[in-house]
Amino acid sequence: MTTDLLALLQFTDGLFPAGGFAHSFGLETYTQSGVVRDGAGLRAFLEAHLEGTAGPADAVAVASAVRHAARPDVGACLALDQRLEAMKWVPELALASRQMGRQTAKVAAVLGEDPFLTALADAVEDGRTPGHHAMLFGAVVGRAGVDATSAAAAFLYAASALIVNAGLRLLPVGQLEGQRLLSALRPCIARLAAAAALRDVDDMWSFSPGLEIASVEHAGLDMRLFRS
Repeated sequence: MTTDLLALLQFTDGLFPAGGFAHSFGLETYTQSGVVRDGAGLRAFLEAHLEGTAGPADAVAVASAVRHAARPDVGACLALDQRLEAMKWVPELALASRQMGRQTAKVAAVLGEDPFLTALADAVEDGRTPGHHAMLFGAVVGRAGVDATSAAAAFLYAASALIVNAGLRLLPVGQLEGQRLLSALRPCIARLAAAAALRDVDDMWSFSPGLEIASVEHAGLDMRLFRS
């Protein structure tokens, strides 16, 4: 339905006040060290992020939250949130996820009267759950009727767009090259989203040690443009 698509567009829009623009997710460390220097390096970074973390962990969480929202099952969403909290051990990355999730919950709660989303927003506000972005994004768009595959794909695309936009500020990469990169990633995103929709919480995994180490080192950089 058109309303489902509009909900998905609203919550993945670059103007949505989730705060993702303030994060590079470790890319800034790689650019300052000279490991990532151009568009090719940015693509390698993005593929590592998608294949090692965003696809097998966050996208699966999004798809699971979509299904929990359809029931609706607040308890299952809170349990999923705790699983994400345990998996996100890097402080900066966990903080980024919580910040974006809290903003998503806050906006969703005031856009309409939905007891399920209100309960999730209250749990985040009261400190009863961390409020990670993947869980809350999936719950919000799931309540709007978006299917698991579409939700996972939109989440992965939005995550990729955030990193590309960070790359535009950190690297000698232009807007056109950035759009070419996002276009080239479509098959990867589609594959990861389809796989995520077939998995559940127990199938979540993440393995991207290089990106995690870069995120830990980011806090010690002498000059920082981004928060992560």
